[in-house]
Amino acid sequence: MDPSENAIDLLNDLIVRARGSGADQADALMVEGVSIGHARRLGAIEKLERSESYDLGLRVLVGKRQAIVSSNDKSRAALDELVERAIAMAQIVPEDEFCGLADPDEIARDWPALDMLDPVEPSADTLIERARVAEDAARAVPGVTNSDGSQAGWGTHRVALAASNGFAGAYAGSYHSVSVVVLAGSGTDMERDYDWSTAVHGAELEDPAVVGRRAGERTVRRIGARKAATQKVPVVFDPRVSSSLLGHLVGAISGPSIARKTSFLRDRLGQQVFPAGIRIIDDPHRPRGLRSKPFDGEGIANRRHAIVDDGVLTTWLLDLRSARQLGLRSTGHAARGTSSPPGPSPTNLYLEPGPTSRADLLGAIPNGLYVTEFLGSSVNGVTGDYSRGASGFWIADGELTYPVSEITIAGNLNDMFRNLTAADDLEFRAGTNAPTLRIDGLTVAGA
Repeated sequence: MDPSENAIDLLNDLIVRARGSGADQADALMVEGVSIGHARRLGAIEKLERSESYDLGLRVLVGKRQAIVSSNDKSRAALDELVERAIAMAQIVPEDEFCGLADPDEIARDWPALDMLDPVEPSADTLIERARVAEDAARAVPGVTNSDGSQAGWGTHRVALAASNGFAGAYAGSYHSVSVVVLAGSGTDMERDYDWSTAVHGAELEDPAVVGRRAGERTVRRIGARKAATQKVPVVFDPRVSSSLLGHLVGAISGPSIARKTSFLRDRLGQQVFPAGIRIIDDPHRPRGLRSKPFDGEGIANRRHAIVDDGVLTTWLLDLRSARQLGLRSTGHAARGTSSPPGPSPTNLYLEPGPTSRADLLGAIPNGLYVTEFLGSSVNGVTGDYSRGASGFWIADGELTYPVSEITIAGNLNDMFRNLTAADDLEFRAGTNAPTLRIDGLTVAGA
């Protein structure tokens, strides 16, 4: 029998027990995972471990009261106790008028195959070799003086969800990863940098030698960093950090933030928030996407959304609870764990590339800052005020010149979004991705 069928049968049995014990509604989630991790430093193995995990969560609703209990024991006695505890908790917690499962006409009935599971488990020797090659390539770059280590990993996860409204579904996914961190310079003039690659299928993982060499070259380029004078200039966000702007957008359009009126975008739905031409996509059905999933955490059909289309904000990110608060329907963005209620979250989120090359985007800047790393954050989700410590390179006459560090960039996200220009160099390297982005009119505070 398919492992997912066994999981669904167990969850359905648990739901039947919960309903028989007094629950009006119930759903259950099972998450199983296997992972292997290897770490090494200066050629010596520091870690090689394999872990297996299993967790099950039961949510019961008694009227408008809900409770969630989780366990990693699937013996009959443990599951009986799980049901008993959940019912007892649900009977005493405060009522929540917005909680509840999806109506039967809202749940997903079929979903696409997304090729999210690599059937090949790499051997320990394969992971050891990936990490070795990455570190050796980084250390071979002239100017690299030390290593903070390299890592290689692999893992799979299986998710099964069933509910008393008739939903039942399961899916599985995998990942392969390699990363390396090295240092250059000495004494007080020592710098560090890194690089990584992650993929669902091992065949799509970047060559560890390329990852290592890139980490070494980036580290060496940071030697001799200095502060920049305080001024207002264009700031360019490297793709390694440009995706952070999408994270701030997501926080501002999350249903709970809108319902609580704690978002600087709370009155901007249907309005121009970014320049014309900007499109920001959330696509849960991207084949081999790192955050792909065939349905959301409440069993509701999910789909590709243009969250921002031609610069216009088109939707909030909603789960059932926040949708009910706002008098809307769920957008299929619910995510959840086994011990917490659902909440809205994006999947494969990305800002589409623009028509301008990175070289042309930089070439139009006489003086500016190119950011490659952030340190700390002070972003006010209510007002949009933005201030972050940063390091990178100074732009002079369209070229990256000397490295800079110990600086702060500041502005307001409303203005930053309006003054954003996207380059054409989008790559899918993580769950959230953006190309090189230029934002005019930011304050750089340094010396």
